[in-house]
This record gives sequence, structure tokens and C-alpha cells, in this order.
Amino acid sequence: MMMNSSYRPSGGPDLSLLGPPKRRSRLLIVDDQPINIQVLYQVFASEYQVMVATSGPQALEMCRDKSPDLVLLDVQMPGMNGYEVCRQIKADANLRDLPVIFVTVHSDAKEETFGLELGAVDYIAKPFNPAVVRARVKAHLQLKLQGDLLRHLSFIDGLTGVYNRRYFDECCEQEFQRALRNANEIGLLIIDVDFFKRYNDHYGHLAGDEALRQVAAILNMQLKRPGDFVSRFGGEEFACVLPETDLEGARGLAQEVLDAVRMAHIAHASSDVGPFLTISVGCAVMRPQSGRAAAELISAADEQLYLAKSKGRGCVSCVQL
Repeated sequence: MMMNSSYRPSGGPDLSLLGPPKRRSRLLIVDDQPINIQVLYQVFASEYQVMVATSGPQALEMCRDKSPDLVLLDVQMPGMNGYEVCRQIKADANLRDLPVIFVTVHSDAKEETFGLELGAVDYIAKPFNPAVVRARVKAHLQLKLQGDLLRHLSFIDGLTGVYNRRYFDECCEQEFQRALRNANEIGLLIIDVDFFKRYNDHYGHLAGDEALRQVAAILNMQLKRPGDFVSRFGGEEFACVLPETDLEGARGLAQEVLDAVRMAHIAHASSDVGPFLTISVGCAVMRPQSGRAAAELISAADEQLYLAKSKGRGCVSCVQL
């Protein structure tokens, strides 16, 4: 059974980044004093989706699991102070681009310099003017949106329009670590276009490029959940990462994409499988445990792809790790 996913990356490139945001930006307020949280909440609740953490460890957990767009962080908190929270955010490869604004009663220049050197984008002293705080947050969110767009474009495969191998490498690892933390399963499909060299030889490379674009579009259409995504893995190979997916769900989706490509009736006169272009799919599912790595999942899916091709191509081969 394929379970629901609450994770973020879209099934394909999120073209909404090129226009107005389709959701309200998420702010995380971190403060151990309820009165301070209440004041900031009243300032931002009408315009943004506001989340709250009352300790450093809780803030870090929410940063990893809730993906805020900006953090308003108090400096003085018991246990783990704001400086340590900021330090850990900036040390995390998945969080380092998250803008952090310190909000504190301290207005000393040395304190402010220290916070900025840790990686914060701004430093606001209490008591603050709500209009000024709103303006600063808005400016930093706009800068983040622009940075997100540039990073997004760097993750797109120029030929097919789906995510590229760089995106796959980064996000597959992220999803693997998320599955490890949450004790969930994760599935991976590696897909190869059957007899693609023959296709290029018969129809020409321009037609081959168009065939890859068509296959990429078909794969994208089959991914219904927000957490699933497809990347060009290399050459005529694609990869689909399926968070929170068990073997039955992964096998079912693999068969769906295989059938969808076949039913597109893209002529392939040089194929040994049939008159139309087909794909082979290797499928692997794992519940990550400490000591295991995403590379093991990738290797297993690749081995299953080899098995599918050895069986005559145009089929699916799956394994549960």
C-alpha cells in the first residue's frame, strides 16, 4: 500500500516559483516566553503561516520537518540559546540557506556582530516597531524567494525539464535520512528507455531528444503525491524517488509508468520488445536503519533494472531490502 506523504518537493519542477507564491510563507517564532510569542504572532499571523517553538531542540526539529521560510529567533533561552540554534542551522546542509533573524533585548554591537557572523541575516532589538519588523521580514523573504528560484533552476535538466542528477543526489539523500528519522519506508525506481541507441540510429538524435522529453512528461504525470519526484538519472535513464512508500505501492507505480509509456504509442521500429517505445523499471524499497546508506538503495534499484532488462525488457523487477 502506498501511504500519504507530507513532504515538499513536487513531482516535477515547481513552475509556480516563476510566479506569485501559491502558499503563504511560513515563519517560525522561537522564544521561551509566551508573551513574546504572542506579540510576534499578532504582528505576522494575518500575512504569514506562523509556527512556534519554545526551545532550541524543538526549533531545530521543526526546521527539519516543517520547512519554515524564515526563523525569528530569541537569543536568551534556557538549555540551548539562540546562538547555538543558529550555529546548528548553518551547519546543516539542508538548512544552511534558511534565513535567521535574531530578536533580542540585547542591543550591544558586539552581540549583534557575533550573531551576524554566525550566519543570521538580521538582528532586531526589543522593544521593536511592528511596522519595521514586518518590512524587514518581507525583505528577507523576498531575497530567499529569489535565491530559491536560482537554486531551483540549477536543479532542472535542460533537455527534459525534470530534475537533474544533482537534484537527485541531494534529495534522495535527504529523503533517506528523513525516512531513517521517522522509521518510514522509501522506494526508488530506476527507469531505462529500451533500445534507445537503436532509436537514435533509426530516427535521429533530434527525434531521440523528443522521445526523452515525452517519457519525462509521462513519468511526471504518473507521480500524484507532492513528495514523489522524477529526475533524469543519466542518458536515457530516469529515477523516481518515492518517500513513505512500501513495496506494494512502489511496484504498482512502476507498473503504471511502464504501461503509460507503452500506451503513448511512440513508434520504435528497431525495438525487440514491440512496435512502440518501452521502458524497463528497477524497483527497490527499504526501511532505512542506522549504518545503511542511500547508496545501497540506489545500487539495489540498479540491480533490479539489470534483471528487468535481462528478462527481455519492457517489464518491472522489484526487491524489498
